[in-house]
Amino acid sequence: MPSASIITDVFKVTGRAMARSWGVPEFRFVAMPHPIANLTDAELDQRAEAIVPEVVRLLLEGQTN
Repeated sequence: MPSASIITDVFKVTGRAMARSWGVPEFRFVAMPHPIANLTDAELDQRAEAIVPEVVRLLLEGQTN
């Protein structure tokens, strides 16, 4: 089942380290601006809409590219 991992940008280094430790150093994920915890629903919707093209691309291409 296609899926996309989404993180906030401050966790890019951690995400890459985890991927390496799991044996998938080229694992692809989508990063959005940090923080998100204090956003209103409308602001979070705007952030989500901004990354939709990246999420769609990852879902269509998968982890092989």
